[in-house]
Amino acid sequence: MPAHPLDSPRSGCPIATTLDLLGDRWSLVLVRDMLNGKARFGEFLDSPEKITTSVLADRLARLEAAGLVRKEPYQQAPVRYAYELTEMGAALKPVLQQVCRWANRFVPGTWTPPAAFMAEG
Repeated sequence: MPAHPLDSPRSGCPIATTLDLLGDRWSLVLVRDMLNGKARFGEFLDSPEKITTSVLADRLARLEAAGLVRKEPYQQAPVRYAYELTEMGAALKPVLQQVCRWANRFVPGTWTPPAAFMAEG
């Protein structure tokens, strides 16, 4: 298991600290996928961004170590896990909704998110 991502933050700045935790190219995409109902390894691999299996395994472990994700076995032989956001991870939804609004306004060609994703609550 990787060390906790916040064991040695580069500063106390909340933006820098958040980027230390989530600033790689995949973590927020995985949070997005879980907010949209994906839970299993293969489902994450089917996302349009095409994450590799090794990077996916690493990012899920990092998110779990940081307390954003928990995993539960859904199959025993071989053991396979379903992933879900913790309260901490689910609390990122309004942040991601704002990122979507910003991108839709200022970045041409971005997709309109599903209404269910953009709904409050």
